[in-house]
Amino acid sequence: QVQLVESGGGLVQPGGSLRLSCAASGFTFSSYAMSWYRQAPGKERELVAHITSSGYSTNYADSVKGRFTISRDNAKNTVYLQMNSLKPEDTAKYYCNRRIGGYWGQGTQVTVSS
Repeated sequence: QVQLVESGGGLVQPGGSLRLSCAASGFTFSSYAMSWYRQAPGKERELVAHITSSGYSTNYADSVKGRFTISRDNAKNTVYLQMNSLKPEDTAKYYCNRRIGGYWGQGTQVTVSS
């Protein structure tokens, strides 16, 4: 069965960095585009970044452009989200998503606070 397992979240000070990972299993990872979403308390889940199956094309929410980078390693069945220059408003639970089939991971909490 499809499994998506996120890791790498935590508490970081404003201006800091974190790298999230999402380990995928149960499907041919290299055949599917993948995305990262986030959801802050009291807010709707929003798309943060998306990457095509090959990794050649990416797109980002305006709020994270220039600070976040999505990437993937198809040999390791893993998609990453490098987050730099973190702001308090980036605080949320971050989820890995495979759009086709609507699969989600359990999420990893990112808290940006001094």
